[in-house]
Amino acid sequence: MFKLTTDLIRLPLVLALGIILAGCQTINLETEFVVDAAMHDHILDQNRDAFPEINPLLLTDDMKQFVDGYAGSGTDSTKVKKLQALLFEEQFLNIQYQNLGTETAEGVFNSRTGNCLSVIGLYVALARYLDLDAVFQTVSIQPTWDMRGGLLVLSQHINATGRILGRVRYVVDFTPEVALQQMTSKRITDRQARALYFNNLGVEALITKDMEEALDYFKNALWLDPDLSIAWNNIGTTYNRMELAELAELAEYSYKMSFSIDRSNAIAISNLAKFYDARGDRARGDEYRRAIERFNNRNPYYHYSQGNIAFVSNNYSQALRSFRRALRLENSEPDFHMALARTYARLGNNNSALDFAKSAEELLGNTEIYQPSNQKVRFIDGDTILRVGSPGLSVSRPDRPRSNDE
Repeated sequence: MFKLTTDLIRLPLVLALGIILAGCQTINLETEFVVDAAMHDHILDQNRDAFPEINPLLLTDDMKQFVDGYAGSGTDSTKVKKLQALLFEEQFLNIQYQNLGTETAEGVFNSRTGNCLSVIGLYVALARYLDLDAVFQTVSIQPTWDMRGGLLVLSQHINATGRILGRVRYVVDFTPEVALQQMTSKRITDRQARALYFNNLGVEALITKDMEEALDYFKNALWLDPDLSIAWNNIGTTYNRMELAELAELAEYSYKMSFSIDRSNAIAISNLAKFYDARGDRARGDEYRRAIERFNNRNPYYHYSQGNIAFVSNNYSQALRSFRRALRLENSEPDFHMALARTYARLGNNNSALDFAKSAEELLGNTEIYQPSNQKVRFIDGDTILRVGSPGLSVSRPDRPRSNDE
């Protein structure tokens, strides 16, 4: 996962990212933001990559020899199978999920642990070494709300994808059990992935209260990708936590810049509300909170979350209302259909339960939708080159031609 800091809750870190919602939903709020060239240049004050010595995708000779000895020959599909075995199966590296620290490919190889960004970096580097097509891809995780309906965590996940023989698409994933938003995958460049790497390093420095190091990492992330909304939010949080009066304007500017890039970024608006509260501008803070409430009410995942809260409290009538509202806002999410199937079953309406279970299965037959399993497998459809239960990878054969942009 990528990391984004927030002052919304009293935690040193929230692993999060502004969400990408179906239908391009945005927060209806005018912040009167205008790009200020002088302030912009003060924040982004470098003209080159500040850390050229850090290469997250670098492979050592030992790593190459390790891969050559097992996966260096065969067809592309054979290489894909062998590479995922090398990384994830017990007789080889058996890499385990660990969300503490963002590592290079070499670091993951040596420690055999890593978060999704680190491990996917290792996979992409090794796949390209084997002449396989492999690129980074982001996927949004379903957002989470607390019992009061206050936004708690927004997240995005990263995996790798590529093509074999030009038309068979594979997705390599590495994650704990998470619920993904459907239809939100987006391929990103190596430069964008590198920016995410330094964003994560910045958050980790912020946790240890090394503010200067955090600023250096966030600035590098923004030099690599000036449109990285989460890095703008995070550098704003860094300025804010330094608690220097002369930096307050930079914090406010950074939060607003974050929101101007991604108008679905509720974390940036929540941070601005807290920022104004701390400075006695309660009216503006309340205005920003009301904007988020309106955003939540138009967000299908908010109603889905509230439905789950009602369901576990045995309030099935309320759960039904919330799940139906979620479905009206986003009909293509299989989880919403399954939630309605379970709720109707608890209410004794077996016909409706069967109807929604069937519609969920039909949606899951879509080649662009995949669900996590407890073996960490993403099965896009049944036409896989891997045996059932093989951890880490899934492959689909598209039913229609795809453009180069897909």
